[in-house]
Amino acid sequence: MPLNRLAGEHVVKIVGSHKGTSANRRSWFGIAGAALLIASGAIHLDLYLTGYRTIPTIGWLFLLQVIAAFALAVAIPLTGNWLAAAAGAGFAVSVLGGYLLSLWFGLFGFTEVRTTAGIVSGIVDVAAFAALAIAAAPGLPRALDLGRRLVPAVAVASVVAFALLGAAVAAPKTPPVATGPDVLKVTHIGGQTVLTDAKGLTLYWFAPDTPGKSACYGDCAAYWPPALGDPSAGPGVTGRLGTITRNGGGLQATYDGHPLYTYVGDSAPGQDSGNNLNLNGGLWHIVPVSG
Repeated sequence: MPLNRLAGEHVVKIVGSHKGTSANRRSWFGIAGAALLIASGAIHLDLYLTGYRTIPTIGWLFLLQVIAAFALAVAIPLTGNWLAAAAGAGFAVSVLGGYLLSLWFGLFGFTEVRTTAGIVSGIVDVAAFAALAIAAAPGLPRALDLGRRLVPAVAVASVVAFALLGAAVAAPKTPPVATGPDVLKVTHIGGQTVLTDAKGLTLYWFAPDTPGKSACYGDCAAYWPPALGDPSAGPGVTGRLGTITRNGGGLQATYDGHPLYTYVGDSAPGQDSGNNLNLNGGLWHIVPVSG
């Protein structure tokens, strides 16, 4: 057999082996990215079912986000297509961007609060972006050498994303604590007369609380800011007003022995989207005021 033919066959085998290794590597990155999308979708599904579904616009966006995450997680390993991996990478970074915007500026009238679930989801989204972007790199046009250039760009983008996430969760725009309730008021929602704070936001009581102690701290207090201060009764407010001392100091207003809270899902007076939610360890209820 001629030497040039043997050399050619040897080169073909080496190139074929290299392509196979590259394809396997891309497949593993795609599978890892798909698994991370499932994790992100599961976190958002839990948040949707335990309260976010009641938030206008944000609730529908969460549901669409969950559906898209699971659909991409199936499509990426099933098709092995670099476009599917690229779509997954773009989706992951857009989810992270939405979270950061909601923390810093608010979205559709809702400002996110810093929670453990949000931080974990952000980390998962950055990892999913990195894995899927690397999985998509070999499919980019070779003539422009974009695939080779993309890997270091993904590394830099991931570091920047982690830095932005760290900065956002370290200093959220809106502190998750309510100011004093001042004069408590009443309003009518769905045929019921309910208690509100001075701004007209609906007040809630938490089933696990006791008359002398709040059971809502940490992430719970981020979603249900306690009504702080010594309240006074406005027109139509009946019942016994009082206060309890929260852990770490500070007075929280009470009504007939129930510590009072607002809900981050209520963006304006007249809303009671937190009523009867089973969230953060127990049921939440509006505070009815009898005539």
